[in-house]
Amino acid sequence: MFDIRAIRETPDVFRKAWNRRKAGLGDETVSRILELDTAWRAATTAKQDAESARNTTSKQIGQAKAKKDEAEAARLMALVADAKTAIEAAEAEEKTKRAALDDLLMGLPNLPLDEVPEGTDEHGNVEKSRWGTPKGINNPKDHADLGEALKVPSGFSMMDFEAAAKMSGARFVALRGQLARMERALANFMLDIQTAEHGYQETSTPILVREQALLGTGQLPKFEEDMFKTTTGHYLISTSEISLTNLVREQVVEVSQLPIRMTAHTPCFRSEAGSAGRDTKGMIRQHQFYKVELVSIVAGEAEGLAELDRMTACAEEVLKRLELPFRRMLLCTGDMGAGARKTFDLEVWLPSQNTYREISSCSYCGDFQARRMDARYRVDAKSKLEFVHTLNGSGLAVGRTLVAVLENYQNADGSITVPAALRPYMGGVEVIR
Repeated sequence: MFDIRAIRETPDVFRKAWNRRKAGLGDETVSRILELDTAWRAATTAKQDAESARNTTSKQIGQAKAKKDEAEAARLMALVADAKTAIEAAEAEEKTKRAALDDLLMGLPNLPLDEVPEGTDEHGNVEKSRWGTPKGINNPKDHADLGEALKVPSGFSMMDFEAAAKMSGARFVALRGQLARMERALANFMLDIQTAEHGYQETSTPILVREQALLGTGQLPKFEEDMFKTTTGHYLISTSEISLTNLVREQVVEVSQLPIRMTAHTPCFRSEAGSAGRDTKGMIRQHQFYKVELVSIVAGEAEGLAELDRMTACAEEVLKRLELPFRRMLLCTGDMGAGARKTFDLEVWLPSQNTYREISSCSYCGDFQARRMDARYRVDAKSKLEFVHTLNGSGLAVGRTLVAVLENYQNADGSITVPAALRPYMGGVEVIR
């Protein structure tokens, strides 16, 4: 949501920002917002005027009856009846216009910061840094071929797409043996770094949430087609950003409690409705996957931007420890998530594709989510309540990290060398054969 007073007072600021998201969006949107706002306020004023007239006339009825002027009393009672009709009509108009205004505001993307480059898609993103040098691997295999070729003692594949498809359909996988252990090891490795070294508090959250939680973080109403909904009306989370951020929903925290830093390892569920035909092979784009999420709650924009750099560095540290080459990208206005004001993507090198692919996305959302959740903080008892600012990022996507390890640590004989940093989590195993 947005501050309607701010839009009313500085429409050009919002018009320009939304136009940077999409050409013409700001022009159309701001005009419609101001039109609905004017109509809503006019209906509110009409209701208040009618209520005032009814109250005044009601008092006059009593005075007329005290004077035994029944004709005047009858005339005044007719006026009260007319006022009641006017109040009901104005109230209905007020509710209709406010609902339309709220629906419009709830569906709009956040305002990108001025420093975010303008662009329509990923081609407008800007590389900010690069770490590591890709290994020279002759004829690299992709992770799916590598994983399917690895066998457990019973002869089944360690990465089994066929068995998963028989029970669940496309975009699912079953992992066995050392690959299942590596998936668990990666998650534990990530959690240990983020909790023990970076100060994030490990948190266990629900993975089923109600509509209001998704409205709060911005997945609804815009991205409902990407969500899985149950018969009870609950939704399966697409990221634990949803449940972590909603932990401060409808709360007032003291400034001394900020920043709040949380992390969680959860399954995530996405229908991938907008990705038909993309990455249908392998583990890059699955309906179910695991992720270690990072969420920060801070006070104000300055703290938020500093926290974005810190959070991104925390995610980068995982890739550095695993010695996986990656680059940091500043996303442009057209490629950035709807709830973000500024986003850094981390892209890891995948030898089979001879390119970098996203493995983490770290976003500063300003007070966009906090306004929708009514999450606020106070400096002291005398200060005005302010909305907190929120951030979220992957620290990292576990499945994609597994993919990157398989591809970057593959050997000519099809075996996989276990990264040195991960071996303590693998019981000392150095090579998966």
